[in-house]
Amino acid sequence: MTIIVADTTCGLPRDLLARREIPLIPQIVMFGEESFHDDRELDTALFLQKLKAAKDLPKTAAPEPPLYYPIFEKARNQKESVVIVAPTGKASGTVRSAQTAAQEFPDVDIRVVDTQTISCNLGSLVLLADDMAKAGSSADEIVAKLEDMIPRGKIFFLVDTLEYLAKGGRIGGAKRLVAELLEIKPILQIKDGQVEPFEQQRTKKRALARLVDVAAEQCPGGESAYLCVLQVEAEKEAEALVTELKSRVNVPEIPIYELPPAIVVHAGPRAMGIGFFT
Repeated sequence: MTIIVADTTCGLPRDLLARREIPLIPQIVMFGEESFHDDRELDTALFLQKLKAAKDLPKTAAPEPPLYYPIFEKARNQKESVVIVAPTGKASGTVRSAQTAAQEFPDVDIRVVDTQTISCNLGSLVLLADDMAKAGSSADEIVAKLEDMIPRGKIFFLVDTLEYLAKGGRIGGAKRLVAELLEIKPILQIKDGQVEPFEQQRTKKRALARLVDVAAEQCPGGESAYLCVLQVEAEKEAEALVTELKSRVNVPEIPIYELPPAIVVHAGPRAMGIGFFT
């Protein structure tokens, strides 16, 4: 069976990944001189405590290539293929790290897939790939399906404050100040593998309502849509968003995934959004 490899930017619950026996690779989060692997040393709750107390914005780094070695050794011993479902290479060095690790195992069939996305859509692709692997699909078939899905992925999200995007250099300080003075809530999107503006609303309530409208307009419904909600420190709002989405989009289940530390560094607390595939 093909081994599917995830990393923490997918936001899937650890117990779900453990039940499915999907290997999980951590991202690295650094507060000053301290560094943490966010799979076992730093969960989102602890990260938020440290983030709110920190004077400077923490930094993130891609996983070290040797973290992949035990997985590749297992694949070699069991004569299996490996498909690494990786976050967008335009925002993370994970693709490059996995490719570097794969070079040490030239005799193992290792595929590194740049999904051009993050968070809940990345999680959906991991689960899809794992379902196919457990059903006996080949690595070729799994990669082909992922490559078909990738350009159809949509993620729209809003942040509670522009502070973290400004600190991280993603927007200018003046733009942040003007937006906050005018109470503007920008809706952002993942487009071509990177964060881009989508549109602006005057309040968070209107921005959330617009997310529902966007899903109703663009999400086709049915199980293949993989509609999901992403959030951090906004559980009740996320549940309310799911209720609204179910009233407008014909999707049987809408999971809520928590944003992992490596993404919250830039999005900040109380970020929310939706993901789906057209």
